[in-house]
Amino acid sequence: MFKKIITLTALSVALAGCSGEEKPTGAAVMNEASLMANIKTLASDEFEGRGTGSHGEDMTIAFLEKAFKDAGLTPANGDSYIQDVPLVSIEAATSASLNIAGGTGDATRLAYNEDQVIWTRRLVDSVSVDESEMVFVGYGINAPERGWNDYEGIDVTGKTVVMLINDPGYATQDEALFNGNSMTYYGRWDYKFDEAAKQGAAGAIIIHDTKPAAYPFSVVQSSWAGAKFDMVRADKGMSLASFEAWVTHDAATAMFEKAGLDLAALEVAATKAGFKAVAMNLTASASLENEIKTLNSRNVAGLIKGSEAPDEVFIYMAHWDHLGIDTSAEGDGIYNGALDNATGTAGLIELAKAFKSLPDAPKRSIMFLAVTAEEQGLLGSAYYAANPLVPLNKTVGGVNMDGLNNFGATKDVTVIGLGNSELDSYLKAEADKAGRYLHPDPEPEKGYFYRSDHFELSKLGVPMIYPGSGIDHWELGEDYGRAKSEEYLKLYYHQPSDEVRDDWVLAGAIADLNLYYGVGSAIANSADWPAWSEGTEFKAARDKQLGQ
Repeated sequence: MFKKIITLTALSVALAGCSGEEKPTGAAVMNEASLMANIKTLASDEFEGRGTGSHGEDMTIAFLEKAFKDAGLTPANGDSYIQDVPLVSIEAATSASLNIAGGTGDATRLAYNEDQVIWTRRLVDSVSVDESEMVFVGYGINAPERGWNDYEGIDVTGKTVVMLINDPGYATQDEALFNGNSMTYYGRWDYKFDEAAKQGAAGAIIIHDTKPAAYPFSVVQSSWAGAKFDMVRADKGMSLASFEAWVTHDAATAMFEKAGLDLAALEVAATKAGFKAVAMNLTASASLENEIKTLNSRNVAGLIKGSEAPDEVFIYMAHWDHLGIDTSAEGDGIYNGALDNATGTAGLIELAKAFKSLPDAPKRSIMFLAVTAEEQGLLGSAYYAANPLVPLNKTVGGVNMDGLNNFGATKDVTVIGLGNSELDSYLKAEADKAGRYLHPDPEPEKGYFYRSDHFELSKLGVPMIYPGSGIDHWELGEDYGRAKSEEYLKLYYHQPSDEVRDDWVLAGAIADLNLYYGVGSAIANSADWPAWSEGTEFKAARDKQLGQ
């Protein structure tokens, strides 16, 4: 049935063009050929992996600025489509060292990029930490509202803390503990490093484990080694730990054995309320030489001004960046980022053309926002959230697109964070019209809600929805969709192999874009202010933001 609908729709559009009838408008403007053409351009080798601060960025920005202009969008930043995003690049030399001493045997040097990846966010030429006492702090969580504090009763000032990834709920699958299988923000690496700094730690080490981290160590290697970008901080990062690192689980096991400790037993102990930090009787010494560069990256934003409430805005967003080029790699070192996120960026262009094709502007404004440095820690969206082109209390909500469907249309629509806000009801209404249904995140333990750009607006109060590819393929079923998802994570995610392939099918991407179009249209042509659900961590911020 679905194929017949798509075929008839395409035929009607073609006939309209041949017979001199009016051109299609609205969602009918979006099509697979146009979407694919823009994906192929953005993901081409010529764009060099769209690395932040690279020649590939220059090409991407020029491409997007022209695409927004050609679509008829108004510049969103005064007379410019560009919002400058000042960043700093910090790259540790590959000689960066992490040495563990004490316990049994000789001092151990953890090999860079094999056993560990280490860096600093301090804007200094070099970092040296000598014989810092090591402390295992469980999950490294301080959550007063949950009655949980892994730092209680211990002063870690000047020490190096060692932490587990994710949170106790995932480890136990106990729905009464944190959010059970669903990761909370306390399970994220960025929370853990920031909390360690607040506690005064000199060093912060996270033990990698593939399942609770939600990605293999190869992703840590590709994402964290080399140049790391950060916001330009007033204190030059001096309030952060001197060094931050990931270590492999095997290296951590050996480290704990050296200390005469059983890591497996401590992993279990750390899931219990009242867990007490454990002094490891080891010391960590770290040495890094940094190359520091300041750079100006860019967000790109276009606007359709509303006819009745132009000061209120609904946002479509996607990150344009990927990982650039690994010049040290043998063979193909270009991280083309075709799915992640040339697809979402190209989707922005399709949506912009669709809305601009309408004879009348929507009542509220609609912004199309392509942000930088998502792969560097959501930096472009964080900068936008702190420096919005439309005030956040005038931002009604938005849709974030980070990877469109490339394997065929699905009956379901996966919603990361389903139930978080009233935006779900708008998406459900559109799905109902298409004979589709909403499906919760099948892998809530991976914390995807905290791993894409909508989160930076969400945590400041703006309701954002993050839909993704479903898994229930119209013809081949859920097993096929699930297998395609697993295949992507295993073979393509954050690898040079994420390129446009001959087996890509974009019918599902267009079907999803139709839904997103419907959500934005419904909200932009209403006076509604979708709210966060009761009990979500963002509701209080939104209520305060709107003066409630």
